[in-house]
Amino acid sequence: MSRIGNKAITIPAGVEVEVKAGNEVTVKGPKGTLTRKFSDIISIEIENGVITVKRPNDEKRTKQLHGTTRALLANMIYGCNTLFTKTLKIVGIGYRAALSGKKLTLNVGFSHPIEFTVPDNLEVTVPDNTTITITGIDKQVVGQFAAEVRSKKKPEPYGGKGIRYSDEVVRRKEGKTAAAKK
Repeated sequence: MSRIGNKAITIPAGVEVEVKAGNEVTVKGPKGTLTRKFSDIISIEIENGVITVKRPNDEKRTKQLHGTTRALLANMIYGCNTLFTKTLKIVGIGYRAALSGKKLTLNVGFSHPIEFTVPDNLEVTVPDNTTITITGIDKQVVGQFAAEVRSKKKPEPYGGKGIRYSDEVVRRKEGKTAAAKK
């Protein structure tokens, strides 16, 4: 039994959810609009401001779709009501980030700066030169862009230098000792 799929989703005030034919769901909120098509196997019902997701049988594939559909719907509603945010920290001497228009430029120890074009549905801010904040209504897009930025210089375990999530804990290693044995 899917525990996540059986939870009901309450629609907050100011958010409109519309289910069209073919399980195409449109969520409109104060922050924006998201549309997604879900599998026809799963039924999505709205009653009195509460969304329930139901499955027709107990096959493994149907159970998987049940929980996934409910989670994606909940994320769409949350994103349209309050934005998703990822914060990245840059650690290292001389490592910095800069934002000019829709271009994010990173200087992270390479001979050349790395440039990213910020997608239209995201908002990227650089409060100081070692912090990057990514916000948007789509959780997948926010997480994907943050992962792409982080992948250019992952934090290394010896010096701790690199790009990391603000809540990420990097396990540090001791490294080699320079003691000479005689």
